[in-house]
Amino acid sequence: MEEDQQSFLKWAGELGVSDSTSTDQLQDPLSCLGHSLCVSHFPQAGGRGLCAVRDLRKGELILRVPKSALLTSQSVMNDKKLSVAVNKHPSLSSTQILTVCLLYEMGKGKKSKWHPYLIHLPRTYDILATFGEFEKQALQVDDARWVTENAVLKAQLNWKEANALIEDLKLKPQFLTFRAWLWATATISSRTLHIPWDEAGCLCPVGDLFNYAAPGKELVGIEDGESCLPNHPSHVTSSSDRGDMAIVDVKQFDPPFHRLTDGGFEETIDAYCFYARENYRTGEQVLLCYGTYTNLELLEHYGFLLDENPNNKVFIPLGAPVYSSSSWPKQSLYIHHNGKPSYALLSALRLSATPQNKRRSVGHLAYSGSQLSADNENFVMKFLSKKCSDLLKNLPTSIEEDIVLLSAMDSQDLSSLLELRKVLSYADEICNFMEANNLRDGEGDTDLEISRKTKKYMDRWRLAVEWRIKYKQVLVDCILYCTEVINSLSKILQ
Repeated sequence: MEEDQQSFLKWAGELGVSDSTSTDQLQDPLSCLGHSLCVSHFPQAGGRGLCAVRDLRKGELILRVPKSALLTSQSVMNDKKLSVAVNKHPSLSSTQILTVCLLYEMGKGKKSKWHPYLIHLPRTYDILATFGEFEKQALQVDDARWVTENAVLKAQLNWKEANALIEDLKLKPQFLTFRAWLWATATISSRTLHIPWDEAGCLCPVGDLFNYAAPGKELVGIEDGESCLPNHPSHVTSSSDRGDMAIVDVKQFDPPFHRLTDGGFEETIDAYCFYARENYRTGEQVLLCYGTYTNLELLEHYGFLLDENPNNKVFIPLGAPVYSSSSWPKQSLYIHHNGKPSYALLSALRLSATPQNKRRSVGHLAYSGSQLSADNENFVMKFLSKKCSDLLKNLPTSIEEDIVLLSAMDSQDLSSLLELRKVLSYADEICNFMEANNLRDGEGDTDLEISRKTKKYMDRWRLAVEWRIKYKQVLVDCILYCTEVINSLSKILQ
């Protein structure tokens, strides 16, 4: 493996990829890295990533990848057979075309210019489109299951629409399957970077080794003052106010514009350039921000989630009276990762709890973030707390039970899971996992170690459980927040 990695880095260097800070410095002929970065493994923080080999300063150029090294539809289209075939299917989206191009290059094997890069791509991914029915149900929350179902349906539709082109290219049988399409889709969803000449983006050798860092709190969204008034630009983006992902509808997802906030393609030097997003000490992992994502969005597009995600949000059903009580868009009515209701949610709830004939007179106070009265605030907190409590009660398992289940998964021992079946709340889910993976008591994997295939499915199950734990924790924290406010108000209301 180490030998293959060195071969890849040497190949990248030959194409002009370099982490040298100056063009005057000589590049190591055996590697494109070594001046600023090196490949390392971070078991608790994303796995394989890039490590600083010296102290790096914020804003410093740390990697250049020339245009000639990027895998794009344009660069692959130099192949006449591919170009002629693609031109026969003008209705395909740029993302569908890049997906076919990736499969086409994979089919070339060692004849592909990018073969040293392609063989280093992950063989499997865990984005939501790869989730089966069991993993989808394991998310438990309707919104998450809906997003998963739509991701799968979209992948199937895109594959069917691109089938005619794939057949024209006469790809090898292993690249004709939906499984192959899912792999290529996941590669593009999780690894492409923005380029100005193609909405589908590009695959960037070495540059896609950077792991993700969530944006700082200052980028999550301003939660005070007049900037949060309805229809302010920070509140008219799609689905989740995702920073550089603004205006991109998650339900119609294609690789986003300006995905990276710490790098971009620079036409003056015809290369993709990456910059340090903060100061790094020697030995630290160097990270990049791909944009502002909730954990569900990270899972949907990248196949992972964060233990601590300042951009995570929970949306709860509030009912028509709340939605119609103010002009706030629904996507601004959410609970923050720490359990605190958003500025807009508080404002909408305060107005909803006000008699309709009095809303006009107090509207300016609600929109400015002020409490309307102690009674009003008390009602709002009780309403919100009950909504969160009802959601938690209606889910199949509690957060405490999920943590126990997660611990059993960590043991990588199926016998630990089988023991949990004795607890009523786990019985159906564990039995469904066994059935979905054709496992039987006392047979195969249940006797010995978990097979690689079973481990892959368990990893996706684990992601679903991790996601629902974090979802439930936000609700629990919101109830605690509401309780604290109610207790403080009780002194006033006495």
